[in-house]
Amino acid sequence: MKCPYCGGRIIKDAIRGELVCLDCGRVIEDHTIDHGPEWRAFNDEQRKRRERTGSPLSPLKPDQGLSTVIDWRNIDGSGRVLKAEKRPRISRLRKLNRIISISASTEKNYSIAFTEIGRMISQLGLPKSIANEAAILYRHAAKKRLIKGRSIESMVAACIYAACRQYKIPRSLDEISDVARASKREIGRSYRLLMREIIRSIPPSRAMDYIPRLVNDLGLNQETKILATKIIEIASELRLGSGRIPKGLAAAAVYLAAIIIDKRHTQRDIASNAGVTEVTVRNRFKEIIEKLNFEIFV
Repeated sequence: MKCPYCGGRIIKDAIRGELVCLDCGRVIEDHTIDHGPEWRAFNDEQRKRRERTGSPLSPLKPDQGLSTVIDWRNIDGSGRVLKAEKRPRISRLRKLNRIISISASTEKNYSIAFTEIGRMISQLGLPKSIANEAAILYRHAAKKRLIKGRSIESMVAACIYAACRQYKIPRSLDEISDVARASKREIGRSYRLLMREIIRSIPPSRAMDYIPRLVNDLGLNQETKILATKIIEIASELRLGSGRIPKGLAAAAVYLAAIIIDKRHTQRDIASNAGVTEVTVRNRFKEIIEKLNFEIFV
């Protein structure tokens, strides 16, 4: 914040509740609100005991985290270990709580779907933001009754694929189907339904989105990534990507950048990591060096 009178730096006086300018000394505001807690804590144990808020809402939980959960640890509210005679009773209560929390058919469906989302996200190495977005998409699909007559696994995989497309994280339908418990055809059908009823529009994949992951998988340096990105930008200006597979163009750009920086990799290695054929890499590579007037000496 800057002072509206002199443009100086403003500091907050927590004791007086004032905002004061360091340069001219003016009091900008004299009744600031402290949004922090009214209690103090000197260690983690005190903080956990005194705070009265729960965990944030999570779309990955059937009830979004609003219900009460009995902890798996045999400890009471004061932090003392439960006696042996009380543990069987708490175990029965814990089991009953688990059954009641997912009693409705919709919640049971969510529980299965979100467990599947967690499994696929873990195998694909995707961030939690993708899992949350996929769970939100699945909830929308369930509310619109789009999952009726379709397998949970195919709709879950379609939601993850759509979330990756929205966040511009390059994951092909083949990669999704490899870890999914549904066929590629089923996933594609569910994805088209999502596009028609919920998402409406998703920006198409770009060759530039595949470069960071491809460079990282090949163990190349940052210089190669920057040069490959520049090659893609120039190729896009010349409309070389029109009607081409983005992964193939990205693989060819990385292959050319690696040659220029003298960090050569075979076309087979690059094609394998990019998920395309050697012929695709070779054809896109020839198009790039012809249009960009490169001369490559083997």
